[in-house]
Amino acid sequence: MVNHGAVPQRVPAVVRELEQQFQRGRVGGQLEQQPDELEQQCGFPGGLTLPTSRREERAVEVSGMRCPALREINEKPPFGRQSPKTGGSMKRYGNLFAKTFSRGNLYQAYLDARRGKRKSRACFRFETNLGGELDALFWEIHAGAYRPRPYNEFWVREPKPRLIHAPHFRDRVVQHAIYRVIYDIFNRTFIATSFACRIGYGTHKASVYAQKALRLCDPDSYFLKLDIRKFFYSIDRNVLRVLIEQKIKDQRLVDSMMLFAVMDGPFGIPIGNLLSQLYALIYLNPLDHYVKRGLKVRHYVRYVDDFILFGFSRQQCFDYRKRLVEFLADNLRLELSKSTIQKVKHGVNFVGYRTWRHRRLIRKHSLYKFRRRVKTGNWRAVVSLLGHANGTASLPYMINYLKEADNENLPLPKSVRRLHGLPCPRRRHHRTVYPR
Repeated sequence: MVNHGAVPQRVPAVVRELEQQFQRGRVGGQLEQQPDELEQQCGFPGGLTLPTSRREERAVEVSGMRCPALREINEKPPFGRQSPKTGGSMKRYGNLFAKTFSRGNLYQAYLDARRGKRKSRACFRFETNLGGELDALFWEIHAGAYRPRPYNEFWVREPKPRLIHAPHFRDRVVQHAIYRVIYDIFNRTFIATSFACRIGYGTHKASVYAQKALRLCDPDSYFLKLDIRKFFYSIDRNVLRVLIEQKIKDQRLVDSMMLFAVMDGPFGIPIGNLLSQLYALIYLNPLDHYVKRGLKVRHYVRYVDDFILFGFSRQQCFDYRKRLVEFLADNLRLELSKSTIQKVKHGVNFVGYRTWRHRRLIRKHSLYKFRRRVKTGNWRAVVSLLGHANGTASLPYMINYLKEADNENLPLPKSVRRLHGLPCPRRRHHRTVYPR
């Protein structure tokens, strides 16, 4: 037992000063790098270590030394099964299988799955026998006999070729049922600058944060932009299961989740599943915490497999790239495809936007698609591209292009025309001729 009575009387004032500096973020790395000088300044006797447990902190408070930040000073950045906030054991959730696959949750999952799919043939067939389909799913899942049906595979070649696995509608219902329960559990573990298929964390917000980071950094400093090679096809499913089990201890639910991560070969998850988007966030979550807590990077943003580190010298960018390559290979079995080291004042190409410190533009290929869609009369694609350009300097050009073009034959919704100041087509009044 440490004798705190031997601590000199001048210690509390010094510790209070250090506590105030710690709360302002001025001491951070100095305390870990120079513990001996801290002990000399505080007057700790030789061989006395700072208290690490809550009991020891309470003993220090009782003895007159009030320093609640001592535990944070001593702890190191935790990884693995440790909590990113306290360093203790991460909370795990159990007894979720019955909640996930209850009849009520399956019906709510069906309502989520049909959103935007009401006119599809698969949704219509499912709805014609809705009660029987949901009841069959309920008994198959609880009996352990449920297996996803074969995917509908097709290729998408914009911007690059990708093999898409479209699940059957009943499998979409099961995925939505799982997603409704586990999303909040994992969303609390993600950092605030991890953008992807999260509620309120889309491409617009990612681009806005990237521009904010560019403004906060020195224009002559450098940023490091990295991309992971064939990310979805390189995910190790064994590592993914370990990361999922860090938060969920219900093995029946974990087994059901892994049914939607099956592909030919030992690596990869199918692109097209709802859960694949969440799996991508879970898989790279250790990378986010390593960058923020291990490398101590202040300005960092990631969207799926693209991530950027802002505000460093050129040599620091090379050093960080080397450490990140080692971390990805050793912990996640991933490798980088390309990297960019460039000055902040030159801007960055990220999530479909060309972003500088004082303006943003959409990519040239997006403008080319916009003009082509206007000519072909594809109004849904035009509305989508207008929404994509919202808040950028490219939007006025696109509005003027629509005004100059013969857009009266383009059936844009009235709300879109009024929002962007486009003229509405004139109504044609037909005169009704009644027979005499």
